[in-house]
Amino acid sequence: MTSATKTGDLVESRPRVGGGWSRPAAKPRNDTAPRPCRGPGEARPRLYALDGLRLLAALAVAAYHYGGRDGEIGKAWGASPAVQFPTAHSWLAYGWAGVQAFFVISGFVICASGWGRSVQSFVASRAARLLPAYWAAVILVAAVFALPGIAFARVSASEFLVNLTMLQMPLGADRVLGVCWTLWAEVRFYVLFALCVVLPGVTRRRVIWFCGGWTLASVLARASKEPLLDLVLMPEYASLFIGGIGLYLVHRDRRDATAWLIVVFSLLLSQYQTVEAMWHAPNADFFSYRSQLGIVLAVTVGFVAVGAVALGLLNRVDWPWLTTAGALTYPFYLVHEHLGWPVVQALHQGLGVPSSLTVALTVALMLALAWLLHRGVERPLQPLLRASLGGRRGRT
Repeated sequence: MTSATKTGDLVESRPRVGGGWSRPAAKPRNDTAPRPCRGPGEARPRLYALDGLRLLAALAVAAYHYGGRDGEIGKAWGASPAVQFPTAHSWLAYGWAGVQAFFVISGFVICASGWGRSVQSFVASRAARLLPAYWAAVILVAAVFALPGIAFARVSASEFLVNLTMLQMPLGADRVLGVCWTLWAEVRFYVLFALCVVLPGVTRRRVIWFCGGWTLASVLARASKEPLLDLVLMPEYASLFIGGIGLYLVHRDRRDATAWLIVVFSLLLSQYQTVEAMWHAPNADFFSYRSQLGIVLAVTVGFVAVGAVALGLLNRVDWPWLTTAGALTYPFYLVHEHLGWPVVQALHQGLGVPSSLTVALTVALMLALAWLLHRGVERPLQPLLRASLGGRRGRT
């Protein structure tokens, strides 16, 4: 991975006063009609549970990066995580499933965010959500890795600059942030959704046709083994995004049989794609031979968790502190892996802090850094970027 995951934007929604993602207002129990569409400026009661799910997904990915795989983190520990966590590492190796959950949440949130918006407003909201924290994280990680005594790989000046565009992966440049591969998947999803659904105007029928068309096209793309089709249609991740879209349709009307069919088909395809990708790890730095049943369960948990939000089963989870948790998820996701390496090395090898305590302290430090990035970068820059891109203008 990297939010994954992905991570969130990995999993962000339309902003409102105070930030965060919100749900449509509750309707009377005797009202069986589908929920009406609302304009982008109308207030919605907040889905606190979705913020909590995003943070849990990010923490799962962090657990994977710190103790569920090998590679640079092994250098930070001074030994393989399989040695540091002889029992737990086999469980931590499933933490990558947080990325799958991120993509499902993203499908849910992006479908909600695009409803009633112009393309200009939609693009402005996505750019404002993704770019400020991303730019800050790229600059920060590159600066730390350039310090003397930091023994982890660094990129050239040219590669650093191209990383600021978020287009380094299709260009084949080295990544400053390991997790940015999930952002590249998110961006491609945004473009597909904007062109096929937001541009002509979001309706239930158009969303359903988009889900069906993308599902079929992604399967054919995989069968064709054509690199360009793989790049555009993302057959390995499409069903996760589509599943999230289907769950948002269920959220609008739980009696929508077509939406449920989209969700079920997406889950079936997602578990297969994930088993194919993760059962035998493609890289020596990954821990291989996870249980197929474990992989299926991990993917299913992500769908079920978002489904519980969609059906209102977690509406009682309305703790205000989850607003902050949701706000910290994206910056935490961006910085936790690469900046976690030198922190783990300093704490464990430098100060002799035990492994479990090192992980806890590293997560706490990365959350503190995420809070600083949110308050010092995202909060001031997001409104400026959104306004400059025309996100507050009417439909064009």
